Amino acid sequence: MEISFDHTTLGQRVLFGAGAAATNIAVALRDLGASRPLLVGGGHAAEVVDHVSEEFTVAGRVREVVQHVPAERAREAVALAQDVGADSVVAIGGGSATGLAKIVARDTSLPVVAVPTTFSGSEATDIWGMTEDERKTTGTDLRVLPRVVVYDATLTLGLPTDLAVHSGLNALAHAVDSLWAPRADPINRAMAGEGMRALVPGLRGLRADSADVRAHEEVLYGTYLAGVALASAGAGMHHKICHVLGGTFNLPHAPTHAVVLSYVAAYNAEADPDSEARIAEALGTPHAASGLWDLVREVGAPASLGEIGFTEDDVDLAAELATAAIPDSNPRPVSQDGVATLLRSALRGGGVRR
Repeated sequence: MEISFDHTTLGQRVLFGAGAAATNIAVALRDLGASRPLLVGGGHAAEVVDHVSEEFTVAGRVREVVQHVPAERAREAVALAQDVGADSVVAIGGGSATGLAKIVARDTSLPVVAVPTTFSGSEATDIWGMTEDERKTTGTDLRVLPRVVVYDATLTLGLPTDLAVHSGLNALAHAVDSLWAPRADPINRAMAGEGMRALVPGLRGLRADSADVRAHEEVLYGTYLAGVALASAGAGMHHKICHVLGGTFNLPHAPTHAVVLSYVAAYNAEADPDSEARIAEALGTPHAASGLWDLVREVGAPASLGEIGFTEDDVDLAAELATAAIPDSNPRPVSQDGVATLLRSALRGGGVRR
């Protein structure tokens, strides 16, 4: 069979090492020629923040970040960066901190150094998101891609086990969703596959022992590969549904991804047997959707959208908004009724067969 594709790999430096965050942030800033960073987040990494503050003039600080990046908070951060004359942004935290830093970068062109303390994967993408008037808008812009990512497994050790697992399942969703995305190609499918093969045992290791540094490193490694795959391929059906659930109904980001993933996999399974087989292989199960369902239950994530605040009254609006956003690349045709049925299944939390 003839192979033909057009692939773009985004340029980004990755500094990976347990216990080396402070040193690697300093290396990144110096190599960028930066000396006056705006610091976003950092509340759970006080020692790292202290080191950065000792070596550089922190021009300003945004301590509080909010999930789904409310537009008002984003504008305040952009104004602060401009007012204090920051020459870079250092984001230390989860996806919300990185997401806020991305809006600053989009509107000021400042380089971002991302230091993840969860497994959100946002640091590996050029995708930005912002919520205003209960609608989450997303887009892509090379300015928002962090110039450097600093991974340090000791910074995720402090995560409560449930939060760590939910966050890691969000990373797994990046890998899975990239298989059905608009620009999916053999290279990002390979990255997604390797990402899943690291994430699955890593997640099981986190559940077994939340202090296992090796498990944290596996999940961080898989998170990065999954994020790169998503950045290259774009966001598919799963992410479009979850963006609506988060932006319009304020559902928590990572648990929402954990619940919805197996239902989207079941929806697409028969229409894309190759991707279904890739996911199943990484899980070590006969079928992707049931394997994802079992993994989510095994590691203790929420079993239904109903558990995290979604209701029957929300289904029709969510289905309407999501259907309009889902790309034509989805392997199975999408209808509003089909999405509503999927959401009702996820609302109740019934198991999936495929």
